[in-house]
Amino acid sequence: MQTESEVRSLAPTMQGIAKTIRLTGWITLWVQLGLAMVSSLALLFAATGRRFAQQTNTGLGVGIFWAVCGIVVLLFSVYWDFRYTQIGKKLANPNPALHPSKADTIRAIRLGIMVSLLGILLTILGGSATVGVLVAKSISQTPGVAITNPYRTIRALDVFVMVANIYGIAAHFAGTVASIWLLERVHQH
Repeated sequence: MQTESEVRSLAPTMQGIAKTIRLTGWITLWVQLGLAMVSSLALLFAATGRRFAQQTNTGLGVGIFWAVCGIVVLLFSVYWDFRYTQIGKKLANPNPALHPSKADTIRAIRLGIMVSLLGILLTILGGSATVGVLVAKSISQTPGVAITNPYRTIRALDVFVMVANIYGIAAHFAGTVASIWLLERVHQH
């Protein structure tokens, strides 16, 4: 059993880690949500613009698919950032019986890391597929191709798919860095 002085000395430490987890959760939530919106808008422009084009590029469909998968994982990651804020709130509660255990907190943070790494993988797959299509289009262009065959040029809509994947990678990277930083803070306390 802990003495009253030991409980008082633990309280500032617990309050500090609770505040750190909660603040990091909110910051990461808003950063990832903002990047998810940019990525979604770029993907929306690319997907709707493809419908208006006379000839669509089938190779970009793979990049769009992986970008959508990355955004779905990103939305789960945003939800998980909100969970961090709730863990911090529970840790800040003066009643120690309501605190999640250190093992549960570490497990939640590790799951956040795994989700972000999965999102990075998915969006890298989408970005790689898109870059492959863009490189193939640029290599196949000959002088005057825009006049003779406009479908072999790189269009702005093609680049929007790459933009969506890049912002997806950035959002998942932010989530990974925040989760690893939180894991280090929890291990120190």
